[in-house]
Amino acid sequence: MKRLFPFLTVLALACACSNYSIHGNRIDVRTGAGRISLQVVGSNIIRVQSGHERAGGSLVVLPGQESAPFEITGNSSGVIVRTAELCARVSPEGVISFYGKDGSELLGGGRISLTDKKVEGRKGYEVRTTFSSPSDEAFYGLGQHQTGEFNRKGTDEELYQYNTKISVPFVVSTRGYGLLFDAYSYSRWGNPAAGLQLAESFTLFDKDGQEGALTGTYTAADGTVLTRRESEIRFDDEFAIRNLPEFNLEGATVVYEGWIEAPGSGDYRFSQYYAGFQRTLIGGKELMSRRWRPAWNPNSYRYTAHLEQGVRTPIRIEWEPDGGVSYIGLKVLPLQTEKELGQLSFWSEFEPGADFYFIAGDSFDNVIAGYRTLTGKAQVLPKWALGFWQSRERYSTQDEIVNTLAEFRRRGIPVDNIVQDWQYWLPDDWGSHDFDPARYPDPEKMLDDVHAMNGRFMISVWPKFYTSTQNYKELEAAGYVYRHAVEDSLRDWLGYHQTFYDAYASGGRQLFWKQMDEHLYSRLGRKIDAWWMDASEPNLRDCLPKEYMQWLLTPTALGPATEYYNTYALVNAQAIYEGQRSVEPDKRVFLLTRNGFAGLQRYSTASWSGDTGTSWEDMRTQITAGLGYSMSGLPFWGMDIGGFSVMSKFHDPAYQDEWRELQTRWHQFGAFVPLFRTHGQWPRRELWNIAPEGTPTYESILYYIKLRYRLMPYVYSLAGAVHFDDYTIMRGLPMDFPGDTAAREVSDQWMFGPALMPCPVCEYGARSREVYFPDGVWYDFYTGAAVSGGRAASVSAPYERIPLYVRAGSILPVGPDIQWSGDKAGAPIELRVYPGADGSFVLYEDDGLSYAYERGEYSRVPLHWDDAARTLTVGAREGSFAGTQRFSVCINGSRPVEVNYDGSKLQVKL
Repeated sequence: MKRLFPFLTVLALACACSNYSIHGNRIDVRTGAGRISLQVVGSNIIRVQSGHERAGGSLVVLPGQESAPFEITGNSSGVIVRTAELCARVSPEGVISFYGKDGSELLGGGRISLTDKKVEGRKGYEVRTTFSSPSDEAFYGLGQHQTGEFNRKGTDEELYQYNTKISVPFVVSTRGYGLLFDAYSYSRWGNPAAGLQLAESFTLFDKDGQEGALTGTYTAADGTVLTRRESEIRFDDEFAIRNLPEFNLEGATVVYEGWIEAPGSGDYRFSQYYAGFQRTLIGGKELMSRRWRPAWNPNSYRYTAHLEQGVRTPIRIEWEPDGGVSYIGLKVLPLQTEKELGQLSFWSEFEPGADFYFIAGDSFDNVIAGYRTLTGKAQVLPKWALGFWQSRERYSTQDEIVNTLAEFRRRGIPVDNIVQDWQYWLPDDWGSHDFDPARYPDPEKMLDDVHAMNGRFMISVWPKFYTSTQNYKELEAAGYVYRHAVEDSLRDWLGYHQTFYDAYASGGRQLFWKQMDEHLYSRLGRKIDAWWMDASEPNLRDCLPKEYMQWLLTPTALGPATEYYNTYALVNAQAIYEGQRSVEPDKRVFLLTRNGFAGLQRYSTASWSGDTGTSWEDMRTQITAGLGYSMSGLPFWGMDIGGFSVMSKFHDPAYQDEWRELQTRWHQFGAFVPLFRTHGQWPRRELWNIAPEGTPTYESILYYIKLRYRLMPYVYSLAGAVHFDDYTIMRGLPMDFPGDTAAREVSDQWMFGPALMPCPVCEYGARSREVYFPDGVWYDFYTGAAVSGGRAASVSAPYERIPLYVRAGSILPVGPDIQWSGDKAGAPIELRVYPGADGSFVLYEDDGLSYAYERGEYSRVPLHWDDAARTLTVGAREGSFAGTQRFSVCINGSRPVEVNYDGSKLQVKL
């Protein structure tokens, strides 16, 4: 039986076939596994839902989603819903499959498991969704994580929010689809089981062969030794570290050693939570090389060890706590079968039901466009936000802000934005949003001074409040704060009582903005240019146990914190975006937040990767962190260039050369991500404080800052494409080379837009590196030399430069040397053509500051290179913004041809 239903059928119809019913664009299918609903959201998007609808609707998917014509077939083999671009099938047993328009299976074997659960009186489910996945499939996304993993096929990831960790429940597949899970609770990708302690997984033996524990040897800096048996390495949160021995760990060394005996043979997956320096050997193999994280901000590292049943395998874990309170933990996941390891699996702790969207697309960009159809268009950022930002932890006075920017201008170092980080308030006044008058006697004059130097000013405003402030008292009186933190007398690391406001309450968001507006924005003449939203996970304090965090943050205005555990940064961004537009609707909002979630892009909000460490490993993992975030549909990302928390050795002048090289390599890398921002603790991060003028460090960093500004026409055009074309700026190689299987695993280089392939150097002392060249011709950006693709090669990487290549067929718009993004407005743009293939690009311009582009006041100029005809076509301008009037056109460094452009189509023969 077939029925064809037009766009948004509004009558609820019952079918003679008893296994489904139709309600507008939703088809409810009755199966042996319970009700499964298919909702046609578009010709390439189908929603799958089982269980209950979320009370109050989705926070992520915008209301008013459209539908598309669809056809239904129901028979004994199941129910098939077909659109022009895909079809979904639900079998009588509840197995879900999706097919492309050519009939090929894109994703199959889907099953939903719902386990009854009740949290704070609300009924819901523990939810798991699984699908079959062929061995050659690759997945990307899940947000920003610090494990160094790129292809998420066969990996495990805990999805929760934390400093340096941004979890987004969205993946894209090399098979031409994406999945967006509308799930907000703590979740797991891969193995749905929680990690187990060593004694729960293995039989343990200490170094003397006694069963039941490992041997822990604690050696203090003064030579004092303490030995005790440890049945678990579980010192991984603020409560668990109380179980460490009463022992001075400052400058100590700790070794846990003995044997583990596995109950079954297989590849065991370990997750080690590390702070300080840690190194682990199992079976004599170094599975975790000596890695470092700051004592207060640990990270997780994962590795696999093959163990045989009943065989005692030696294990040795070395730990140097390296300052203050420090953490260590080691867990292992239960073994899974090969089938389980290969499947797509998504588990969530507490949801009203299973709810996800299947998005088909013949390219990664089309899939991400579908994601933004659901979650909202990205805004065009202010142009200055794509320039260089100077920040540090922290500027402490008005004079420091103004004088630092003045020094940039005096030295001729391009910069757009200077950032005022935390503690500009009085010590006990966090949340007041007021400047300390002794250190900032005239904040509005400070802003005027910054603007007079053509700079922009961003300020840190946390969603956190000391309970002594008037703003807290106002929020508390209205019922918009988390009370448990107050009741439990929770103090922050400075020793003051504190809590966060409830951003899930509409009234809470409005009052939060009202306080920001009255104390900062309108009070200072609406001259603040952007907002830095720190700790938006929200992070009441570092390293608290998950269950305690959930209790501190509950209830939210929408329900239990267990259900809404991952979405705080999204609603907090909504507060500021809607707030600023309500008082100044035509000034572009820009918000930088330490956390994020699906849909963040609609609030003109970017994220950064949090308080990373100053190590080469941390620098390397920022590449995969940024790629994972970007391939999750969130287009604007950046990091603390140089690392935030400083390894103790870098306070020693003996390590000055390594410090400078690390800063050099990190700035070279940072010039080719969407947001170019330096930041960190001491040593200070201004260029002249990193190294003196004339040194290789100074000159290389200056080169890349200037290059970023010369590339501004290109970079700002990419920002325009993000809005108009749902483009992604920071692109893993599979996005542009989907058929290249070798590119799927290349995780240390990427495409920065369609033309440029940066290849950073992430190893101290390295002066070469291996680069993978996808098919085609590539040009060395610096020399113009051509390189053939389809292979990997070792290339030179001198101290002053990283390998940077341009793809054949690229049209690269380059501007003049400028000191800020709006400098030399209207100057001619050089269009560099790199032959060897046809190519296209769209040059985008607007006023850079307002929302006039929403009214059509922009310029989009299509450019096309015909390689055989050696002709560049400059197409007719779209939009009412005048834009550039003159171009200089050349082929890869040859003599340019000058062109006057009046907005009409023209051709340039080269």
